Amino acid sequence: MELKNKTVFVAGTGISGIGATKLLNAVDANVILYDGKESLKKEDVQDKLGDAKAEIIIGELTDACVEKCDLCILSPGISAFGPLANRFTEKNIPVWGEIELAYAVSKGRIAAITGTNGKTTTTALVGEILKAYYDSTFVVGNIGIPFTNVALETREDTAIAAEISSFQLETIHDFHPAVSAVLNITPDHLDRHGTLENYADTKLKISMNQTKDDVIVLNYDDEMTRDMANRTNARVVFFSRLTALKEGICLVDDKFVIREGGEEIFVCSLADLKLLGGHNHENVLAAIGITYYMGVPAEVIGKVATSFAGVEHRIEYVDTINGVAYYNDSKGTNPDAAIKGIQAMKTKTVLIGGGYDKGASYKEWIEAFDGKVKKLVLVGDTAKKIQKDANECGFYDTVIVDTFEEAVMTCAKEAKEGESVLLSPACASWGMFPNFEVRGKVFKELVNSLKG
Repeated sequence: MELKNKTVFVAGTGISGIGATKLLNAVDANVILYDGKESLKKEDVQDKLGDAKAEIIIGELTDACVEKCDLCILSPGISAFGPLANRFTEKNIPVWGEIELAYAVSKGRIAAITGTNGKTTTTALVGEILKAYYDSTFVVGNIGIPFTNVALETREDTAIAAEISSFQLETIHDFHPAVSAVLNITPDHLDRHGTLENYADTKLKISMNQTKDDVIVLNYDDEMTRDMANRTNARVVFFSRLTALKEGICLVDDKFVIREGGEEIFVCSLADLKLLGGHNHENVLAAIGITYYMGVPAEVIGKVATSFAGVEHRIEYVDTINGVAYYNDSKGTNPDAAIKGIQAMKTKTVLIGGGYDKGASYKEWIEAFDGKVKKLVLVGDTAKKIQKDANECGFYDTVIVDTFEEAVMTCAKEAKEGESVLLSPACASWGMFPNFEVRGKVFKELVNSLKG
């Protein structure tokens, strides 16, 4: 779609909505920026926009406003199947997301990564590998930098690493990555997608415009992603931590290798990695596959992979105070991700859990405690639900607190020298914090305050 002089409705005044508005300004579109929160002030929204121009509407949205629009851009937190989006689709007005908008004006080749867990670590590693080989590289998407912020800076020779959430995949139309990846599928966001099957189908949309000339990297060890090989037009490349594949990316005798056409290419050794845990080894395997098929030589991939130390908020060591080690795993926003956090702990652990309820069961997470969790400190909307699941699993060392600060202070009192405190909530941060990054930063601030 030619965007110049079009009237584009942007829903949401967060980071995605502001980024979309600024990009639309740059391509000479007319923008209506909308937010349904009546408590917002237009002046505050305009402050976020800076020099960008938009007609700002807060609260009620009239039919007349909808009818004069040529396109609707949704922020990821707004469902493509909800009442707001339906007002546009009913009038045959296209509904896009921020990713689709950025794709429409960008250049270069995209490596797009999705999955339930490991997206951020894998995307960050892919980005570092691409930066080591290509002059023009951007790391964008759900990792914290809106694609719209950099779309106009891309060139034909640009390589883009994009972390794409299921919410963002709901609104793609022409989005076409050169290499896509689905890392794994476990229950998450069922409050939005309804069923695990719907959630998986949304994830697979990352490949819907790919052809046999493109590549999709899939986890052979995950039954749902392995099955996706039968439902894509792209060339399938599997990765596996558990199976020595004849073709694909795998871990063989503690060596990461690429097997292709009867040849085996060595990338790096397990002993040289700084990333710990089986889940991170899977992330490395995926990153190897993604970047190799983006054209990066194996020796470059191996050099970067062995120097990569991980990302903030994912089993991040904070400090040791009074002999107690504190870890920030705020990125553990669902039970499966939080299981990885527990598995990485080497000592008795006091665990902080709880937050926004996305409709998940917590029993599998609790069963994974495996004797490591000394006490479970619960906070947020899901506290009672998790406590009930814990009791039904035979785990009774729980306490519910009222505030996040109280949770940290309780952990500090419970943990003894040689033990650990882990924030790995198994829940989203919404309702207490705007996102998991803020939750993690507050946790680190509270831990640092314990020194006093």
